Amino acid sequence: MRISVVIPARNEERFIEGCLESLEAQTLKPDEIIVVDNGSTDSTAERVRAIGVRLVHCPTPGVAFARQAGLEAATGDWVATTDADSRPVRGWLEALHHHMGDSVALYGPLRMFGLPTWQEELSELGYGIFLKLMGLLGKPNLAAANMAFHRQTALELGGYPMVEAREDVLLGWKLQRAGRVRYVRDALVRTSARRVQKGWLHFFWQQARNISGDSSGYFGAGAEKES
Repeated sequence: MRISVVIPARNEERFIEGCLESLEAQTLKPDEIIVVDNGSTDSTAERVRAIGVRLVHCPTPGVAFARQAGLEAATGDWVATTDADSRPVRGWLEALHHHMGDSVALYGPLRMFGLPTWQEELSELGYGIFLKLMGLLGKPNLAAANMAFHRQTALELGGYPMVEAREDVLLGWKLQRAGRVRYVRDALVRTSARRVQKGWLHFFWQQARNISGDSSGYFGAGAEKES
């Protein structure tokens, strides 16, 4: 079973190398890594080329377009996604791989880095509670910083909705109608604290909007619009 990892990036020179290094260090190596350059004006593309990772250009602005371009360019049986400012732990892909045989989509926990230790721990705990609540409501929250799905199934469903935000969550809900969606607790991704740059109250308000179905709130809000 071949696995492609897709990462959208727009002006991510600060983070992209750390993300790619974390993927190269995986206990289960991806069969291909694709970075989708979504119109970067900094050195993002040059850094990706220097590392030797496949670079796909998506000139249409918007993270949904970039993710869709990566999905269409991927050659793996499965597509795993993360963000340029994220760093999957070493066993991330292996943990996801264990459940690919009986699922159409998978997702896992997130923990912020670049904060005091207690805040990092709180971010993982709080997000875990949010994921459990969404699961109980029958609307699993598949954030693109940490999700994977069967490529052909996603393509048959039309891929990502072309919306300003929550394209990842909405794709997850479409996949749920096609088969089993599973939460993988051991598949941890660490992601940057820029998601709380407007404060914790604003961050948790975004999560509440996810529950209500408001299309402008999701875990990556703020960061994703830059990708």
